[in-house]
Amino acid sequence: MGLQNYSVVSEFVLHGLCSSQYLQMFFFIFFSGMYVAIILGNLLIVITVVSAPHLQSSPMYFLLGNLSFLDMWLASFATPKMIMDFLSDRKLISFGACMFQIFLLHFTGGAEMVLLVCMAYDRYVAICKPLHYMTVMSRWMCIKLVLVSWVIGFLHSMSQIAFTVNLPYCGPNEVDSFFCDLPLVIKLACMDTYVLGILMISDSGLISVSCFLLVIVSYSAILRTVRHRSAGGIGKALSTCSAHVMVVTLFFGPCIFIYLWPFSRFSVDKLLSVFYTIFTPLLNPLIYTLRNEEMKTAMKKLRSQKVSFH
Repeated sequence: MGLQNYSVVSEFVLHGLCSSQYLQMFFFIFFSGMYVAIILGNLLIVITVVSAPHLQSSPMYFLLGNLSFLDMWLASFATPKMIMDFLSDRKLISFGACMFQIFLLHFTGGAEMVLLVCMAYDRYVAICKPLHYMTVMSRWMCIKLVLVSWVIGFLHSMSQIAFTVNLPYCGPNEVDSFFCDLPLVIKLACMDTYVLGILMISDSGLISVSCFLLVIVSYSAILRTVRHRSAGGIGKALSTCSAHVMVVTLFFGPCIFIYLWPFSRFSVDKLLSVFYTIFTPLLNPLIYTLRNEEMKTAMKKLRSQKVSFH
């Protein structure tokens, strides 16, 4: 049968997280609270970094502010839609909105992976080459690192969406997830997409694994340097590094697992997707603020300034 005889899919049906009416009401309240906490928590970090001159001039906090900005977008590409879907029996998403979800996920996800590598490089220079830190990590270098992360995220996302949007979708239109997940969407195309799927998944797997390995290399070099130095001044840097390692593990772990087994449908996949898109953007501000005295002091100062202003 020729492709011209196929009907064109104009919308997709999302299965969501569950079908239970009671659970959906619980999830509506729970994830609404989670989403508000994500936006407020990350927005607070961005405002604190921008408002405090000593944080704004610090390469580490400049990169952290950009990480929080990306986290807000990562949490927003699907979560508001998922929350509204808990109140409806039929969870529909238009073809254009579906493609936009895929684009935004891979754009923000790819950019955040590269940014985490940049943050690891920042810690490497700070600990291993402290005398050259402010020279190497100048403001212009920080801006270039952020721009590179955005460009790589954009190119990665475009490489994914360019093939996906042009596939012939003609019949089945049900996606077994709460958002348009790339491996699930391309399987709905009216053609054999196995090879194309492998290539597209390999693209995501490549950026995930390569960024993760670069982070591991950076922290291996840091540990090797710290081991041969005295403890003076290193404890504070290691405290920051440990927070960063926690964020990296929480971010890359679910992502790598999903793309290492892209065509195996485990019930755990939905849980990993929730963790990757919702819990990680919430944990980032918690980890960085609770473990960072400088950030907590800046937040208290910002709060006291607001109170005195009123």
